[in-house]
Amino acid sequence: MAGKGKTVVRTLEDLTLDSGYGGAADSVRSSSVSLCCSDTHQSISHGANCWHLTESMHSRHNSLDTVNTVLAEDTEILECSGQCAKLPELEDVPWSLGEVEGALRKDDELMVGNPPPEVLARLSALVGRALVRVAREAQRLSLRYAKCTKHEIQSAVKVVLSWTISVNCIAAALSALSLYNMSTGDKFSRGKSARCGLVFCVGKFFRWMVDSRVALRIHEHAAIYLTACVESLFREVFSRVLRSALVERDNGVPKFTLESVEQAINGDSEIWGLLQPYQHLICGKNSSGVLSLPESLNLHRDQQRSGRGSGDGYTQAELRTLEQSLLATRVGSIAELSDLVSRAMHHLQPLHIKNPGNGTPVHQKTSSGTTTVHWEPEALYTLCYFMHCPQMEWENPNVEPSKVTLQTERPFLVLPPLMEWIRVAVAHTEHRRSFSVDSDDVRQAARLLLPGVDCEPRQIKAEDCFCATRKLDAASTEAKFLQDLGFRMLNCGRTDLVKQAVNLLGPDGINSMSEQGMTPLMYACVRGDEAMVQMLLDAGADINSEVPSTVNKHPSVYPETRQGTPLTFGVLHGHVPVVQLLLDNRANVEGALQDGAENYTETPLQLAAAAGNFELVSLLLERGADPMIGTMCRNGISSAPLGDMNSYSLAASHGHRNVFRKLLSHSEKDKGDVLSLEEILAEGSEPGEKRLAPQANGGGTLRTGKAKLRALREAMYHSAEHGHVDITIDIRSLGVPWTLHTWLETLRTCFVQHRRPLIQGLLKDFSCIQEDEYTEELITHGLPLMFQILRSSKVTGAFLHVHNEVISQQLSVIFTQCYGPFPIPKLTEIKKKQTSRLDPHFLNNKEMSDVTFLVEGKPFYAHKVLLFTASTRFKSLLQNRPAAENTCIEISHVKYNIFHLVMQYLYCGGTESLHIRNTEVMELLSAAKFFQLEALQRHCEIICSKNITTETCVDLYKHAKFLGASELTAFIEGYFLKNMVLLIELDGFKQLLFEPPPAESPVSSPGICSDIFHDLEKTLATRIHSIHLSTSKGSVV
Repeated sequence: MAGKGKTVVRTLEDLTLDSGYGGAADSVRSSSVSLCCSDTHQSISHGANCWHLTESMHSRHNSLDTVNTVLAEDTEILECSGQCAKLPELEDVPWSLGEVEGALRKDDELMVGNPPPEVLARLSALVGRALVRVAREAQRLSLRYAKCTKHEIQSAVKVVLSWTISVNCIAAALSALSLYNMSTGDKFSRGKSARCGLVFCVGKFFRWMVDSRVALRIHEHAAIYLTACVESLFREVFSRVLRSALVERDNGVPKFTLESVEQAINGDSEIWGLLQPYQHLICGKNSSGVLSLPESLNLHRDQQRSGRGSGDGYTQAELRTLEQSLLATRVGSIAELSDLVSRAMHHLQPLHIKNPGNGTPVHQKTSSGTTTVHWEPEALYTLCYFMHCPQMEWENPNVEPSKVTLQTERPFLVLPPLMEWIRVAVAHTEHRRSFSVDSDDVRQAARLLLPGVDCEPRQIKAEDCFCATRKLDAASTEAKFLQDLGFRMLNCGRTDLVKQAVNLLGPDGINSMSEQGMTPLMYACVRGDEAMVQMLLDAGADINSEVPSTVNKHPSVYPETRQGTPLTFGVLHGHVPVVQLLLDNRANVEGALQDGAENYTETPLQLAAAAGNFELVSLLLERGADPMIGTMCRNGISSAPLGDMNSYSLAASHGHRNVFRKLLSHSEKDKGDVLSLEEILAEGSEPGEKRLAPQANGGGTLRTGKAKLRALREAMYHSAEHGHVDITIDIRSLGVPWTLHTWLETLRTCFVQHRRPLIQGLLKDFSCIQEDEYTEELITHGLPLMFQILRSSKVTGAFLHVHNEVISQQLSVIFTQCYGPFPIPKLTEIKKKQTSRLDPHFLNNKEMSDVTFLVEGKPFYAHKVLLFTASTRFKSLLQNRPAAENTCIEISHVKYNIFHLVMQYLYCGGTESLHIRNTEVMELLSAAKFFQLEALQRHCEIICSKNITTETCVDLYKHAKFLGASELTAFIEGYFLKNMVLLIELDGFKQLLFEPPPAESPVSSPGICSDIFHDLEKTLATRIHSIHLSTSKGSVV
């Protein structure tokens, strides 16, 4: 190439097949591109460092000239993104704005200021786009095995998010899953989110994934991963907005506005493109088109922090060369691209070793610490096709520019930097457990990164992970090529080549395994090639061969296929004729599971039930498949002897009601497994666990009633968590008892779906929940939900009136039950010793007084020495009296007899000598409140509490609320809850609950009329906590 000091002489084989760097690992310090100071042609790098390029880089032929350079001819098409296809807008997201605020407050560093609702709504809409991107990638990745697991979510996150953000999100997902796996003791009494330590609802995300058809089968760990990643992404985006938010001068709190949010996002190259509405992903640049490296890939900052000397560090020129290699957007030749990829891969290895958590795309390491991922020649050619710029070759004297242009060049705005090509391509490589980036990985990257580019998802093929590495000797490499040829001959579908192909497969013959641990029979089952399956069986293929669990001999085995059999793959892809053929040839209906052994992979019936394939489920059940078998975790943690997520649970969690009923109806046919409801519940209540080894019974197994009950409880838990109400009700109709959590989740879903008849049945069933099952969830989630239902029942109509009346009555029963049989906490007198007192003889004594009050036009004589110390109200009245000595203090809102009682209380020094009529107590209470006499006020409150009845309680409550008598108000609220079954029938109480007071009423004054539902909820929560949740357990009432 013209303009360079030397030409690139390495062959393409050297650039792609040796150490993984294409040969540039040795020459990275002697780059042919020199960087020195110059006054012309500068480029802007990450961190606002200006890099001056040498004369050799002023020409258009070098790829480094494309860093942050917007060409003149690009200006007319910088708005091309407006014509690009856009992502679908989500109508419903699996979170609420309240949950978003809770997720942000979960991080102490983010608890600064209160973002307004419009900012939270904007963040929700933006992160919703990121959710769509991750889900779309997970959907494509899940097609290979027709199942979405945590591996698909993790790979999708790596593909969509930047290196820095993806590492943080995956770390959050790992933490959440670890907490979930360790919380097996109370698994049915707590929600999945609580068990994971998450704010967002895992059940909602699972349901959203099912409804969005991310895959036929959704593993619960995938939902946990996605929930944790999205929650972490909210915090990541908000933290970046927080760092750039303007700080208010008054209190130093960041000021959040929609404009500040947009400004912060537009300037961040890691999140701006992610949150755009276009289908293609804009990476590595901000809204101005400025390219920059993520923090985890910035060697300048990294080297400065480490303080390394020049012995093993890079010079500034070398650092700039490396970083500009990562930021290159165009290349002029395949040789130049090979050199750039080599520099990039070599750049990423030491960074990964130094900081293993930074998410750099290093797949696996050898014992020497070097990466084994390399780029195949066809991958480089494919990448060169997308990055090639014909104008870069014009200065070559041997190349003459074309005079006619037949195609337009992609604008700079949509060209991603090289580091993003590498990130996405290597993420696809890592997902399929391969050691080499192939051309399909690059095409998958182009589909994501470039507008208007598309390709089909990758399917399962034997050659997917084929790797002719130069670390193998010639004989081993030849054997691999021959085996690969044999697999290709069998995969082509020609049955007449079976014998020839078997001879090429190696010593294991027809049962040879590929790098993925799969035999030719398994690949034929994946394709649904019934004729090839029959030919392979006739040729002696092992019908029950298993994918190995270890990766020593087969390093590219996909984790979720371990111990999979040909029948497993046939069921996975829904090929009924193939499954029928395998079963007719005596394939094990339970896959790799042996009698009496623990199951560490999903059985064919589990897979069919999760997919909702009624035909396959019926076929497998007829052949003796056991729906009670679950899956044991490979870490050894499992709460059930038969494993978790049996076929019942999988069908229920995915909402396949017809499949679930089929599983139930089949189990009822087995007379040896049928127990009455009384027997099941009786056996389930026995202490200890009785586990029976599986016994053959017509291909099935005998299970105790306790195991059946446990299996159905698990299915009930998952169906309630995921909002499948009908399945939950079906399970309840079998006699399976409620837990508080499943009852609450089912009630919540019915309320959201406005299914009032079901709400009535659920409320009636609350009495079946034992009081010892009351948990904190009843206070934090249950009471707000039930009071919300009660509040909504005030909306009446011709059709809803009857339902609302019944619902209100049933809620009254529940509130009274939760309040308990214990008496309402009594109000106690305030034992307050007066600082001074006078003999009652001085009460209203004109001769001895020094101050006169005018009450209802009548004088009342008193003494300053007593009143000054009685309360701050009296002190204020005396201090603010006019200067004239004979001036009376007028009391306009208190009756004379009530004022006399107040003074009698003060002169007598207590309430013992007071004789208060029932008609006077409320007025005396009001006067005591006004004059700030707490002991007298409490005495009046006690009298009121003793005289309360169902007829007077509402008026008394309104008056106490108006006066702000909190103790009396709380007592009356307790009276409401304890007698709510009777009160709900009274019109006065209904008006208090459902009808707002008139505007002229004093109760409607601002600050006086609070939410009666909120007050009752708070009182009941305190009561439940004192009776059921405190250490005293009922002694505090």
